[in-house]
Amino acid sequence: MGDFEYGHCNNVINKICADITEVHKDNVEISLVVGGGNIFRGMSANAIGMERANADYMGMLATVINAIALQNALEKLNVETRILSAIPMTAICEPYIRRRAVRHMEKGRIVIFAAGTGNPFFTTDTAAALRAVEMGCDCLMKATQVDGVYDADPKTNKQAKRYNKISYSDILSNELKVMDASAISLAKENKLPVLVYSIKSERELQNIFSGKGSYTLIDEAKNDRL
Repeated sequence: MGDFEYGHCNNVINKICADITEVHKDNVEISLVVGGGNIFRGMSANAIGMERANADYMGMLATVINAIALQNALEKLNVETRILSAIPMTAICEPYIRRRAVRHMEKGRIVIFAAGTGNPFFTTDTAAALRAVEMGCDCLMKATQVDGVYDADPKTNKQAKRYNKISYSDILSNELKVMDASAISLAKENKLPVLVYSIKSERELQNIFSGKGSYTLIDEAKNDRL
């Protein structure tokens, strides 16, 4: 949503998709899981009295809108894409079928997974970890508001230090809020590395793939703080 209070900023979407496209050109197989917080946040609605399951379903529908926005921007860059939704919406996207998703990726298409897991009480973090495991991905990359995992909130604590590496166990035991505990647990169980980087940094995905980016790697290794 860029600097908007809600909705879509075309400049931001185009920058994100241009970065993804350049990495994809190097024959990197990419699938995307998109959230919906720029439109609707289920947890926020639940906090003001809406029934949690209904709020979560509304949030899942918001992710489908965002998936269509990403698809539109990517295809303007001549990248073939497919949206697969965990909630069937056959008029606008394909239903999620694991083998179909794998086949699309084998054909060089970028697959966009929408509607989270299709179930309430799970966030798109968990959906991302689940789809990454199902697709046999080498790494789960979380694009977020800061350039990695910190030992405190860098927005409120200028002394916060960023980890180069941190273990799944320490993320969970220290209750660091980079991802949901269920997502980290799923990654840990399947030995799926998680790489956290800033979505705001220009060309950051390309920088990471060229070995120059700023990020935190979450895996089974010992911690390493800057």
